[in-house]
Amino acid sequence: MMENVSVVTMFTLSGLKFTYVQRMTIFLLTLLWYIIILLSNFTMIVVIVIDKKLHKPMYIFLCNLCINAVYGSVGFYPKFLVDLLSSHVISYAGCMLQGYVIHSSSCCDFSILALMAFDRYVAICRPLVYHSFMSKRRVSLFVFFSWFIPLFCMFMNTAVLLGRKLCGSHINKVYCVNWMVTNLACSPPTASGIVTAFNIGLYFGHFLFICWSYLYLVKTCISSTDMWKKFMQTCLPHLICLITFTVTVLLDLFYMRFGSAALSQHLQNVMSMTFLLVTPVVNPLIYGLNLTSIRNRMLSILYTKKKIGIF
Repeated sequence: MMENVSVVTMFTLSGLKFTYVQRMTIFLLTLLWYIIILLSNFTMIVVIVIDKKLHKPMYIFLCNLCINAVYGSVGFYPKFLVDLLSSHVISYAGCMLQGYVIHSSSCCDFSILALMAFDRYVAICRPLVYHSFMSKRRVSLFVFFSWFIPLFCMFMNTAVLLGRKLCGSHINKVYCVNWMVTNLACSPPTASGIVTAFNIGLYFGHFLFICWSYLYLVKTCISSTDMWKKFMQTCLPHLICLITFTVTVLLDLFYMRFGSAALSQHLQNVMSMTFLLVTPVVNPLIYGLNLTSIRNRMLSILYTKKKIGIF
């Protein structure tokens, strides 16, 4: 379809070969899941914003993690739901925008998770300087750069693809990603490889920093029962979210880079969508259940509403 490089203005997306009944079933389940994602994350955001007792670095970072989950979900679910009801095509501009949102959201996740690891390191290993070091001004700067750097890096990653001559228009995925568009270029841009290598190196550095933080935390806390209890209460939810995010993203990356055409289309879809399906729900669920302050605040809100309803 549209193989002439001068007229490639639309892309076709694959992986939606279902009967009408199957499409409607998947549509309803996806819509329900999307509503759950929005409700769970917005609930966490509202609880943290309205309760001044939660205006602390750890909860501020968590709030931004939930905001990012909403941002990334908006880049995928509305388009996917539309595709289930109609032909699965996307414009060139729409493809670039969707790829940018999904990529930048994933990178923002890593940046915020790195901040949360650093916050726990300072709180547990350097408690005497925690409040002076994690001041409102410094936390604001941390949050700003945790958004600015991923958004800028992914903007550069997308910008080097704009205007490239394409020798194809079919993307073997249910959503757009820059790597797939790069593979369609008649002559892959050198700048794209350089920018991609820089971004991979940057976020691999994030990963190493998080690993170092947790190794140091475990080493510090394992010798004290009280410290270990504090580690399990505040660090375990973060560790679960980090492992879930890393595994699901790597699953998609390994499939894109080394995937086999012998795999069924449905399995390919599951591998590529896992981080978009699991991560946005895991974060509010794990933190909501494990962090006492948030759990108590949620229960108090529900209890208050229940009393109002009775009267």
